[in-house]
Amino acid sequence: MDTDLFRALLRRHAAAVVVITAPGEPPAGFTATSFTSVSLDPPLVSFCLAHTASAWPAVEAAGVVAVHVLTREQEEVARTFSTRNIDRFATHGAWQPGPGGVPLLDGVLARIVCRVVRRVEAGDHTIVLAAPEAGWHHEDDSVTPLVYHDGHYTHLRHAA
Repeated sequence: MDTDLFRALLRRHAAAVVVITAPGEPPAGFTATSFTSVSLDPPLVSFCLAHTASAWPAVEAAGVVAVHVLTREQEEVARTFSTRNIDRFATHGAWQPGPGGVPLLDGVLARIVCRVVRRVEAGDHTIVLAAPEAGWHHEDDSVTPLVYHDGHYTHLRHAA
């Protein structure tokens, strides 16, 4: 398939925006739309990361990662964790170390701390399979997720 057509087709898919973090010296974090549930029994989730990503060495070595589902008000967080050549955690500021040293971001819609169980090579990316071990979600049901669609950040509206 032609690369431009492939990109155009994928831009039509709306996806929730997450920031995935991994421990390390320094810790790593990146914005992603490739996060998905895989299995309920056993509980498994996945995400993909390019081998050329600055976060890849930390994710490749990590035994634990945290997935943070962003709220519609956190577009700036998404932009921070997708910006190259900056200290993303210093720029963001609102986080603390969690289990195994994984950075936990504040103010998110939901957070899942996961144990990495498998990495699968897939072209120029790796698919990371992870088992959720702890989680937290926002108590306010009116808070909605940040969504990425057609090259832009957007959000959902609750039905009346």
